[in-house]
Amino acid sequence: MPQSLAKNYLHMIFSTKNREPLLGQEIRTELTSYLGGTLKNLDCQPIEMGATADHAYILCCLPKNLALSKLIEEIKTSSSIWIKAKEPSLAQFHWQNGYGVFSVSHSHLNAVIQYIRRQEEHHRKVTFQEKFRVFLKQYRVAYDERYVWD
Repeated sequence: MPQSLAKNYLHMIFSTKNREPLLGQEIRTELTSYLGGTLKNLDCQPIEMGATADHAYILCCLPKNLALSKLIEEIKTSSSIWIKAKEPSLAQFHWQNGYGVFSVSHSHLNAVIQYIRRQEEHHRKVTFQEKFRVFLKQYRVAYDERYVWD
């Protein structure tokens, strides 16, 4: 085949360091716009983004010429710098070291979009950690609980 073709939908999840509830409502709205711009600059199609006080969710399409680790590094590093500059009270802000990234089939895009849009409501019933464990189990990701959280 002379042409390389790919369509990889990703659901990315990462939290603030120690899941500190540092992201106020105003900065969350701006953060999602910032994340969308960062994704576009990386030729990564943003589909849906959201944030709560202690974590962020991104649904995007990974371009064929960008490594996943590079995408995550750029998103977390640039947004952390942006948050610190935007809000002086968050000068010590950090994202957690790790992250979760899960593949999404085209047929499940709408369900993931709705899930991201309902984060505030959803996390009134289930904590970030509880839900993250569900994702790990659902996707059959082997993990050691001692090294998932920071």
